[in-house]
Amino acid sequence: MRVYVPLTLPGLAEAHKAGELGPAPVDAYAVTPALREWYTSDDMEELEYAALGRAALGSLRRLAADPAAARRRVVVAVDVPDADAAVDPDRGLDRDAVGEVRLARPVPLSKAAAVHVDADDAEADVSAAAAALGAADLGDDDARFTVDGAEDHELMWFGVQEIPNLI
Repeated sequence: MRVYVPLTLPGLAEAHKAGELGPAPVDAYAVTPALREWYTSDDMEELEYAALGRAALGSLRRLAADPAAARRRVVVAVDVPDADAAVDPDRGLDRDAVGEVRLARPVPLSKAAAVHVDADDAEADVSAAAAALGAADLGDDDARFTVDGAEDHELMWFGVQEIPNLI
């Protein structure tokens, strides 16, 4: 199963230094039954893109909690056995938990397939979105518009061997 782990650039640097995504439990996003129902598509590529988008929002939440981090969303795509990605049954109906999975153990960074990172030109919109996230969660439509503005930026694809250049 392909899972998408949301990080920040400092989090990516820590993972690179440790050689793994962790410590456990590791929060990630994947094509889950709830995501399939929410997205209403049978196209696996579209569903994986939706899971990547959910992870990008997870990265934005991490940025909102870490004002010192560079304002660029980071998502690591990694392949794990299906049994390693557990869906929390108590959050199955929670709209914010769509696609959310939890990995019970750290994942070696060598298992990563790719790293997705915002381009430099996204920093202003991502910064504004991170600042507006709390208000958007409380229902502020203007803040939601600002948060959605970060989604206008496609995450760029990088090979795992490029991580030292990213951090």
